[in-house]
Amino acid sequence: MSTTTEKTAARREPPPPATAPAGRRGRKPSMGVQNAAGWLFSTPFLVLFTVFMAFPILATLVMSFTDFGLRNVTRPWEADFIGFDNYVKLFGDEKFLKSLFNTGYFVVVGVPLTIAIGLVTAVLLNNGIDRARTFFRVGFYAPVVTTIVAVAVVWRFVLDPSDGLIAGLFSEVGWTAPDFLGSETLAMPSLIVMAVWRNVGTVMVLFIAGLQAVPTEVREAAKLDGASVWQEFRGITVPLLRPTVLYATVITTIGYLNVFEEPFVMTQGGPSDSTLTVSLNMYREGFNFFHMGYASAMAYVLFVVIMGITVLQLRLLKDNTK
Repeated sequence: MSTTTEKTAARREPPPPATAPAGRRGRKPSMGVQNAAGWLFSTPFLVLFTVFMAFPILATLVMSFTDFGLRNVTRPWEADFIGFDNYVKLFGDEKFLKSLFNTGYFVVVGVPLTIAIGLVTAVLLNNGIDRARTFFRVGFYAPVVTTIVAVAVVWRFVLDPSDGLIAGLFSEVGWTAPDFLGSETLAMPSLIVMAVWRNVGTVMVLFIAGLQAVPTEVREAAKLDGASVWQEFRGITVPLLRPTVLYATVITTIGYLNVFEEPFVMTQGGPSDSTLTVSLNMYREGFNFFHMGYASAMAYVLFVVIMGITVLQLRLLKDNTK
C-alpha cells in the first residue's frame, strides 16, 4: 500500500527545472552596460545639439566681446578682444534704444490683447457655440499655421490706403483711409493687430484645454447658488485657469519679445524706425552691416531681458496659482 502511494506521489510531483549550462545562464546587464547603451542611443542627439545649438551659442557669446566683422569670417582668430565695449556702446546707441522701446511697446500692448481675446474666444467656443464648433476652432487656429508671406500679402491688401479693403469701406462713407503702414503713429498698432490676429489661435487652444479641465460640479454648484454668468466666470473660471494664464502669458511674451517677421515683411522697420524691433535691428547689424560682434552683444542683451521678464512673470503669477 505504501509502495503504491509513493508511486502516485512521484507521478504528481513536477519534474525539477532543467539547469542551463553556466555559460548560457541569463544575466542582468550591469549598470555600466546600461549606461553605455543609453549614451550610445543619445549620441546622435548630442552631436546635433552640440554642433547646431551649443557651439553657436558659445561662439556668439565669445563674439560679443570682440570686434568680429566681415573680415573675420574666414579668419575668426584675428578678431580683436574688446571686452565690454560692445555692451557699453549699445546703451549709447539711439537706434538700439529706439528698437528696445518699440519691442516693449509691442509686448505691453500685444500680450494683454492676445490673452484677453484668446480667453474670450475660448469661452465662447467652449460654452456659447453649439453648432459648427469645430469649424470655428479651425478657423481661429488657421492663421497660426499660415506662413508670414501669405499673411503679409493679405494684410497689405487690407491696409492699402488706395485699393485696400479698409480704404473701400472708408470711401463708402466719404472718408479717406489713413496710410496705416506709412504712418509713424499707426504702423506699430497695425503690426500689433496683425500679430494678435495671427497668434490668438494658439492662446485659444490652450484656454479651451484649460476650460475642459474645470470640474462641471463646481459650475453647477455656483448656478444652484444663484451666481450669474459673469460671477461664475470671474469667481470660478478665471481662478481655476490661472496655471493656463501663466503658461500662455509666458510663451506669448517670449514670442513677442523676439518679434521679427511682422516688421521685416511688412514695414522693414519703417517709417523712421517706428517699427524697428531688437530682433530686426540685430539682423541688420549682423547680416546687412556685418557688425557680428555688435549684433551678438545685442542678442545677449535681449536674452537677459527675456530671462528677467520670464522670471518676474513666473514669480508674480505662480504665487496666485497656489
